[in-house]
Amino acid sequence: MSRVRVALFVTCLGDQFFPQVGESVVKVLRRLDVEVTFNPAQTCCGQPAFNSGYRDEARRVAANVLNLFDDADYVVCPSGSCTSMVRVFYPELFAADAAALRKCLQLRDRFFEFSEFLVNVLKVEDVGASFPHRVTYHDSCHLLRELGVEEQPRKLLRKVRGVDFVEMEGYKVCCGFGGTFAVKFPEVSAAMGQDKLGFATHTNAEYLVANDSGCLMHLAGLIHRQGLALKTMHLAEVLAQRG
Repeated sequence: MSRVRVALFVTCLGDQFFPQVGESVVKVLRRLDVEVTFNPAQTCCGQPAFNSGYRDEARRVAANVLNLFDDADYVVCPSGSCTSMVRVFYPELFAADAAALRKCLQLRDRFFEFSEFLVNVLKVEDVGASFPHRVTYHDSCHLLRELGVEEQPRKLLRKVRGVDFVEMEGYKVCCGFGGTFAVKFPEVSAAMGQDKLGFATHTNAEYLVANDSGCLMHLAGLIHRQGLALKTMHLAEVLAQRG
């Protein structure tokens, strides 16, 4: 039987600020004997423009994504927001273009968020990770509300050797990032982030884990400014750890 062939969609934030997240995704997938490819022609999924109401600009950016991954069995992305953009909002964006919509629906059926792919497609929960620390988990909004991915990250965390996973109160509460929302409404965004950190610190966790780098960047900034001991980490980075 041939190996599963996966293309990595690394995301803008991953490319510019969190390359270790993409590297961690590759490490985990290769550990599971998955063939991983990366198309360097990829750019943004178009979500910032789309969320700001610039549909034509978003459509031009998104059109590039439709033709990048034809040679892969699946496309895996370490971000709920980018995955939901492709799966949920691309059909809306290309509704009036029959040829592009057909391509978009074909891509949608092969495009998965990282934890979702591991649990739902590969049927794997134990990836051989070891991380002897207390962690809590933040549900990012697009991952939870648009894609319905809630249990998959928790199943993966609970199988990590040595981990002490503690569920925080208010785990479904938004962190306040929201992409351009944090730029347009910084005071509201920061206040929402403070609420989220209150829930996280109450668990006495060493690490706050999430599946979206945008949330982690926002919360890490608040943590840094307050001098908190709490650290942020993407789920992929946790799963890449070996004892």
